[in-house]
Amino acid sequence: MTHPFPVKVVALQAGVSVATVDRVIKQRGGVHAGTVRRVMQALDELARQSTQVGLSGRKFMLDVLMVAPRRFTDAVRAALEAELPSLQPAVLRSRFHLHETLAAEGIVGLLDRFRKNGSHGVLLKAPDLPAVAEAVNRLAAAGIPVVTLVTDLPASARRSYVGMDNRAAGETAAYLLGQWLGGRKKQQVLVTLSSNRFHGEEEREIGFRRALRERHRHVSIVEASEGQGIDGATGALVRQALAAHPGIAAVYSIGGGNAAIVQAFAQAGRRCQVFIGHDLDADNLALLEAGAIHAVLHHDLGQDMRRACQEILRAQGALPALAQAPPLSAIQVVTPWNLPPLNGLN
Repeated sequence: MTHPFPVKVVALQAGVSVATVDRVIKQRGGVHAGTVRRVMQALDELARQSTQVGLSGRKFMLDVLMVAPRRFTDAVRAALEAELPSLQPAVLRSRFHLHETLAAEGIVGLLDRFRKNGSHGVLLKAPDLPAVAEAVNRLAAAGIPVVTLVTDLPASARRSYVGMDNRAAGETAAYLLGQWLGGRKKQQVLVTLSSNRFHGEEEREIGFRRALRERHRHVSIVEASEGQGIDGATGALVRQALAAHPGIAAVYSIGGGNAAIVQAFAQAGRRCQVFIGHDLDADNLALLEAGAIHAVLHHDLGQDMRRACQEILRAQGALPALAQAPPLSAIQVVTPWNLPPLNGLN
């Protein structure tokens, strides 16, 4: 197996020993299949980040741990890797640990591994659970800064949160939905969450409920949760909700799986009068273009990744401290009429 990277560089990227990398590369066997996959992933990551490898300047290793559907983690990975060259002369390399679902003990195990193996910083999207917060506290105590992405762990010792104001996003969704539904007759809206354990999703729902209560009392909520934003599980939950609630006329999709939600309405022979989602990933772009959903609340992932990396560099003393915290990400309302070019998604 040939590659252009020093074995020590591959070992650092993979988080394993030089001897292990040597055995994998020379295909000598005796290495656990999961470790082999990790080494191969490290080679792939190094190839994608090759503009940074070997450059002069201080070098930092970043671990990115996300529990989210692949369509979203793919978008975050692309956005982060596009931003890395702009951070020169500092050199940041990223190791990705991306999972569609992962139990709390798995998340904690990875966070503890980062602490033991060494990391200059962690970008984290994870559920707001006590065990996860405690693992973040251990990282902070070890001098490893953690920046939460999209969804926060407010009770932890994380350094900062990067993303939109989720409560304001929920209020924005309620405003749009109320305007577009129109009328004063009683109507129901289906609110879907990937999981109520994510602080960001909970904040969106709180904002949405509060705004409806203040401005659109005739609209009531039916909730479907724990589909993890994955199409199969989300679609099943939505089909159940539609069968049980014939008055559902609209959707606020907080947690994703929108293609499955659209399909569930079609299978039920039902019309969705207003559909509002989050994040301009490839699925949502296609659904907007087709007119299947009406608006997406989006934030600039490239800007978020840049800010997150800058927070890590500040924590490491590579950038000066800010006089005040930067603002949260602007909430962009994207409709079929103001779609950005494809290469603008990252």
